Amino acid sequence: MKHLMWNKPIALLTVTFPVTPFFIVYFRESSTPRGPDSMAARSFVLWLHGLGESGPANESIKTFFTAPEFRNTTWSFPSAPSKPVSCNYGAVMPSWFDIHEIPVAAESPKDEDGLLKAVQNVHAMIDQEVASGINSENIFICGFSQGGALTLASTLLYPRTLGGGVVFSGWVPFNTSMLGQIPPGAKQTPFLWSHGMADSTVLFEAGQAGPPLLEHAGINCEFKAYPGLGHSISMEELLYLESWIKTRLRSSS
Repeated sequence: MKHLMWNKPIALLTVTFPVTPFFIVYFRESSTPRGPDSMAARSFVLWLHGLGESGPANESIKTFFTAPEFRNTTWSFPSAPSKPVSCNYGAVMPSWFDIHEIPVAAESPKDEDGLLKAVQNVHAMIDQEVASGINSENIFICGFSQGGALTLASTLLYPRTLGGGVVFSGWVPFNTSMLGQIPPGAKQTPFLWSHGMADSTVLFEAGQAGPPLLEHAGINCEFKAYPGLGHSISMEELLYLESWIKTRLRSSS
């Protein structure tokens, strides 16, 4: 899906991408410093891109996070596998799961089977960081558009409490029956949900439908609407995200 950071299109819905093997490319970059600050708590931010994008194309996002609290943050920008996408007439492109129609509305058809396979891969990435010694409550999952939808499902179905789940221009990619599968620990994970009110790719009403579902399940969700913003991420959103994560980082692992 089109991601218009700094008004520069990154991917078009109708572009056909070359076929690549079915696997997730896992780009993991550490920003661990030398010296006294290296004793501070470690944290991990996983960023999930939108339809047709790639992980490396989003790596510049981490340059907005300049506060000292992020000196021991590891960033990961994985790439989705390439597969046929129904809304693009079967064109092959990087996609976490299938999308049946564009624009995405609250009642659009859902590919739950494909979604759950992608969730398993995200959980494997989180497990790797927990095994390395990072406190799960210092792990933040963020995603734009299709990546935001995957962020929602992955965070809700993870068995531990995470630092937070952050959805940009996303939607609810599963039926409400899946809410009954949320583990107790996941219900303690806070969410930040941002959506442009001028979004014509993932309709604002599709994003707006998400937070009430979370609140009904007893999950804390902060919803921020951005008038005039289309299907993109603004600098204002990223600056707020930095503050939002910073206030939730635990002081020790």
